[in-house]
Order: sequence, then structure tokens, then C-alpha cells
Amino acid sequence: MPRRAAAHTGRRASVLAALAVTALTATGTPAAAAPAAQPPAPPADGRHAMNQAFVRAAGKFDVPRDLLAAVGYGETHLDGHTGRPSQANGYGVMHLASNPANRTLEKAADITGEPVSRLRRDTAANILGGAAVLRSYADRLGLDGDERDDIDAWYPAVAQYSGTTGRTAARYADTVYAFLAQGFAATVPGGERISVAARPVDPVKGTLSATAGRAPITPYPSALWVPADSHNFTVGRTATIDKVIIHVTQGSYAGSIKWFQDPTAEVSAHYVVRSSDGQITQTVRDSDTAYHAKQANASALGIEHEGYIDDPSWFTDTMYRASAALTRALCDKYGIPKDRAHIIGHSEAPGTDHTDPGRYWDWNRYMGFVEGDSSSGSGNSTGDSSSGSSGSGNSTGGSSSGSGGSSSDGLGFASYTLLQSGASGAQVTAVQQLLNTQGYAAGAADGNFGAATLSAVKAYQTTRGLPAGGIVGPKTWTALLSAGSTPTLRRGDSGADVKRLQRSLTAALGTTVDAVGTFGPVTATAVRTYQTRQGLAVTGIVSSKTWAALHAGR
Repeated sequence: MPRRAAAHTGRRASVLAALAVTALTATGTPAAAAPAAQPPAPPADGRHAMNQAFVRAAGKFDVPRDLLAAVGYGETHLDGHTGRPSQANGYGVMHLASNPANRTLEKAADITGEPVSRLRRDTAANILGGAAVLRSYADRLGLDGDERDDIDAWYPAVAQYSGTTGRTAARYADTVYAFLAQGFAATVPGGERISVAARPVDPVKGTLSATAGRAPITPYPSALWVPADSHNFTVGRTATIDKVIIHVTQGSYAGSIKWFQDPTAEVSAHYVVRSSDGQITQTVRDSDTAYHAKQANASALGIEHEGYIDDPSWFTDTMYRASAALTRALCDKYGIPKDRAHIIGHSEAPGTDHTDPGRYWDWNRYMGFVEGDSSSGSGNSTGDSSSGSSGSGNSTGGSSSGSGGSSSDGLGFASYTLLQSGASGAQVTAVQQLLNTQGYAAGAADGNFGAATLSAVKAYQTTRGLPAGGIVGPKTWTALLSAGSTPTLRRGDSGADVKRLQRSLTAALGTTVDAVGTFGPVTATAVRTYQTRQGLAVTGIVSSKTWAALHAGR
């Protein structure tokens, strides 16, 4: 996408900084966008119907196609769920919402002229409606034609699409831009594949910031804190905490958090866990009664998990491990037995009419992680269970990152999260250590992702030929963690180089390879999986070519 001169960019940033606050707090239906002339309809082809819908909607409303797809992916994984509403009464691939706090469904109908009934159920109409709403927000922000060509200029409009304000809106937009920075591919119902290629991003945020304080008075201090509206919970409890209840949001992470902030929702949970990286947000204090399980509210802690019960793609290894570490901490804090009588699904709570977490939730795997067994569900995990790491400091215990515990040197985690400016915590400290060690001045390793760290990350990414947007995702993590010598390693080897290999494989594959420093059978399997994905000779032996791929962040 074209970029403008620095002076123009600076003027745009200052204008958007002022406009974003106004736009994000405005109410009512926006003025209709003035769309570009509609392009000729592409040939009818059911195999490419959603791709065609994104292209047509992007062209009609002058919204970047990849941005539109990333918003949809963040909301629904591009699954319209045959018109069934989400928890927040949102519909379709673009999650057009109809609730007191967010009426994008009605806005889309006003702008496009499509009936609400069609916007709910027809995927092409729903995508068109999402594009129309995004364009209307861009118009209210004053984006001209050239600025609309710059995907980074859309950040405040994307934040407004969340239907909320402040930190929650910024966190929503940050997630969309992280998908753009890292790229994604999804196979949607019907078998069509939708993809967005990775690119450098540098969004114009203006006054918006996702920086948030840690959750107060909690046994899990790495959780973020975004309080639910006071109408959606009761201060205090009338019973002793004796259980944890597992929920699925039937919507997105940011969407669920914003729904808990809506005073009309009459629903909340104590914690929400994100699918992509296991980030955890607390919305109700443990000592207060959240509204999540009817008769069990007074005695239960509720944990919501981003996703939909009929789509197992949301239930990632990272989510399972992060949630299990949280549940384990809560059980230890409140003396709750770590068994299925006390850690239950919403469907098992007394008096409920809900079915979550549903048939795709892997209870055996989850409970194994809760009990401290990092090799639980070994068919889906790449931990070296043969190395005796179960329950060790290299499993998923601890709360330093919200995604599993760190090792004694601060570099090993069960998963590596997306990090960007404003982030904080143990994983930021690890990035700073790695950058400083490799000659990139990230400043003090204090766990705060500030200007010096951002500059160092961008310099590192540029040198390595990675997307230089300053966001630390799987590619940057893989390159940072694997940096060093390239010894040939095979099953039976041990030492620091093996541990370095295991950490970089964890980042590259997105599943945990316990960094115990012993090259066991599961590490060999992980190596073969990585080699297969990279088109290398599949030997299970790490030689210079495998190291080169890791060093390149592949």
C-alpha cells in the first residue's frame, strides 16, 4: 500500500488523534458513506464465493480487502454460523451486532439498503455490510481517498468497529493489526480457503492505547484488568468459592469483554481467555459474584474462552495451557480440588440451559494441564514427556506471562505471545534480553515494551528480512530464540543448544516443545513436523539447513 511523505503522515496522526476520541464516543447512526463505483461482478463461482465477496465489498466501499478479512477473522474465524447470533447478538462473518450498545447491523442496513434478515444470514451481504460500516467510520474520521489506501490509517475506524471505547477498543484494533502483521489462512465452511499475507504494519493510533493495568487482588497477576459494568455482577459473595466453571464465549475475546461492560447485558465472568495467544483479562474480582452460571454464581469462579462451541479451531494448545495455568492458580488459592467434580463445564452447572463448552472441548487434555502434566494430550502436544518434565518448572505452571511459566533464565515459555508497543511482563523481558544479547539496543530488560524496545525490534526485523512492523510474533520469536551456532543435533543429544532448539520450535510450530535440554522422541517428532512444513529433508536431525530456516524466522 502507498505511503505518504513524513509531513503528511504527521499531520494525519495529529488530526486522527483528535478525531478518534470524538468518533469513538459518538452515538447514533453515521452518515452513509459515499462508496466508489461498484466494480463488475466477478464470475459466479461457488468455490470462491467468500473471496469474491471480500473483493466486491472492498471495491464498493474503498476498504482494504485484507483489513476487511482480518476484522472478520478476528470476530468469527470467517464462520457465519448459519445466521445464529453470538452472545452479544452479533450475526455473520463480520459479526454485525444488534444490541443496545452496538447497532452495526442496523447501520449496515441503512447504508447498503439490504434488509436486516439478509444481512444476518447471507454471507456476501454480511461482508458488504461490514465494509459499509467500516467506511462510514472512516468518513467520520475524515480519511480521504489517499489515506483510505493506507491500511495503517484505518486503526481508529477498526477500533470503533469494536463497539466500545478506550483500552478495550484499542486492544480489539491491536488484535486485527496483529493478524495483518503475521498473516493468516482459514478454511471456511464449504472448504474455501481465505488468506491474508503477512506485511509490515505501523498503525496510526492517535490517543488510543491498549495499555492496561494488571488485575487487582488476584492470584493470577499477569491477567489484564478491564472491569465489567456494575450492573453485571454483585459485590461480595453469599457462599464459599468451591468450583471453577468453564465457558465458551460464543463470540470474540474483545467482543465478550465489551459485552460485559454493557449495563444491559446482565452477564459477566471473572476471566476471559484469548484463543490466539492465551492472553487473559479479568473483568470481575474473585471476591465478587459474576453472572455466569445462575444457581452456581455465588460459589463459582467463571472462565470464558474465546470461540464457538461448534468450531474446534478456537481451542488452541496455547488457550488450553493458559487457562489451565489460571485454573490451577485459582484452585491453589481457594483450596478447590483439582478434579472434574469441582472444575466443570457450564452445561454441568445446576439449573443451566447452556451447552458449553461443548463436545469439542478436550477435558482429558485440559485436566492434565491443570494437574501440572505438560505432556497431557501428547497427540496434540510436542512436549518431551519422556524427559521427565511433567510438572516441572518447564511445564505450564506459573503466571509470569499468562501463557505458561518461564524457565529459570527467563527465556522458556509454554507458548510465545504476540507482543507490541505498550505490552509488559516476563515475555517482554525475554525479548529485551534476546535483542540486547544479539547487539540490538532494547534498553533495560525491565519488561516494559517502550520506544527503545520498539526501535530495536524494528531494526532486528529489517536486518533479518522480517515484516518490520515492530510486532513480535511467531516469526520474530523463532529468529530471536534460535540465534546462535548451528551444531548438528539428533535424538539422544542434550545441552544448551538442544534447549535453544526446543524454544525456537515452540515459537515456530505454535505448540509446546518443553525446553528441558534433552533431545527425546517428541522433540524428534517436532523437528520432523517443522522440516515437513518448510520443505526440508525430513530426517528428524537438525543440521545447518534446519537451523537456517529457524534463523530466518520461518
